[in-house]
Amino acid sequence: MNPAGAPPATGRLLLVPATLDFGCETLTPLSDVLPTGTLTAAATIEHWVCENAKTLRAFLKRVDSHVPLARPLQQLSITELPRDVYKKGDHAGAAGGAFDARPLLAAALAGHDVGLASEAGMPAVADPGSSVVRAAHDLGLTVLPLVGPVSLLLALAASGLNGQDFAFVGYLPQDTVQRIARIRELESLALKTGQTQLFIETPYRNAALLQALVQSLQPHTRLSVSSGLTLTDGSATTHSRLVKAWRQHLPASEMRLPAVFGIGR
Repeated sequence: MNPAGAPPATGRLLLVPATLDFGCETLTPLSDVLPTGTLTAAATIEHWVCENAKTLRAFLKRVDSHVPLARPLQQLSITELPRDVYKKGDHAGAAGGAFDARPLLAAALAGHDVGLASEAGMPAVADPGSSVVRAAHDLGLTVLPLVGPVSLLLALAASGLNGQDFAFVGYLPQDTVQRIARIRELESLALKTGQTQLFIETPYRNAALLQALVQSLQPHTRLSVSSGLTLTDGSATTHSRLVKAWRQHLPASEMRLPAVFGIGR
């Protein structure tokens, strides 16, 4: 216990990775992708900051079936990030980068651990949350990332592309002319330096992006596409081959899940 009159010890910010099956009809068994330590830590958290409260409650309900929650789900404190933050990005230089997340960590300053979660994967990696992490560091709080699936690294490991030097560039432009220009810019960088270029896309734009890549990249550039990583219903795939081979073997059906693309040599 703290001595009388002493301020309470501060809590921590725990980065809690969620499964990658968000929006899927078939859910991956939680224990297949999240270790016991992560499930146990998540079950003890009573204060949360998240992208979507409904999604977080569904995730915590699954956690509860493995490790009982410290409090009933209805009694947990759950705060959503503002819509502009996760729609426009909350990293430095993004439209939502000026967001002050320090008020969201009041519970940590009062001695409670605070959990940060996104809808799928690791928060603050290709997802919102970096503003909360920055705020935690600025307040002198301990930031602890928990173990779980990170789609970018899983895709990179499965691609055969350079895993020693790589960059993640987010989403490519939707405008056709701008997208082709960006593809060629990234290809030039990858071929010149050997640095793998990773980017992501939403399911309804996967096919259009793949077509643009196959049409715009040079024949001997290697293109990797990963989708459904860690899922158990047969939809988990990674294909990595030269563009000239992609032109002969395009997928017969559209990818129904978010995809991670990589180009390199």
